[in-house]
Amino acid sequence: MKPIRCLAVDDEPLALALLADNIGKVPFLTLAATCDDPLEALAVLERESIDLLFLDIQMPGLTGTQLLQGLINRPPVILITAYEQYALEGFNLSVLDYLLKPVDFSRFLQAAQKAQRFIQPTEQMAPAADDFFFVNSDYSLVRIQVGSVLYVEGLKDYVKIYTTQHSRPVLSRMTLKAMEELLSRPRFVRIHRSYIVSINHVEVIRRHKITLAGVSIPLGEQYAPGLYELLNLNPRTISE
Repeated sequence: MKPIRCLAVDDEPLALALLADNIGKVPFLTLAATCDDPLEALAVLERESIDLLFLDIQMPGLTGTQLLQGLINRPPVILITAYEQYALEGFNLSVLDYLLKPVDFSRFLQAAQKAQRFIQPTEQMAPAADDFFFVNSDYSLVRIQVGSVLYVEGLKDYVKIYTTQHSRPVLSRMTLKAMEELLSRPRFVRIHRSYIVSINHVEVIRRHKITLAGVSIPLGEQYAPGLYELLNLNPRTISE
């Protein structure tokens, strides 16, 4: 899989340096160029092959949204802004995502992974057992093998990822919803507002809980039908 070539555009030197640093931390991204001027960015887009554009909205002379409106064949775009109201304007131009300044790396990583799924869809569909993804944990990027994931527990703005690969759960600052996008059906299913589980590792199913790797996990009433349907089970046959 080739790295995704990125162009970073921001008129603020510190913000541009942080953006370049964040891109450098993500293994599937590579920084093709940086620009502090939107007109310079136009020139780069004409002569370079760019897969993903990180673009600040508020810039002197030509705003990010004006730049987008002038592009005929543009790459996927992630907007960056200090003002949320400008991000809403950008979504009218069909951008992939937007990041609010100051950009937190875990949020940046979520946007990057969303872009990867969009730009490289064939690699992201029907993941094999040796597929992997990265999460930010303890100031490092930790590689998680998809096939090793047992279950994920959501803790407000954090998740705990339990795997056969690591002796302890991997704690990462991201939402359970974001993790649900990474671990898709039919291999993974959400069974509770706080849990996603691997179907392959489920051992016992009862009316209000399941057992997985020797651990009992609650089965939420609103999520149970989805689990039964996925496994082609008749709820009447399941005991308390």
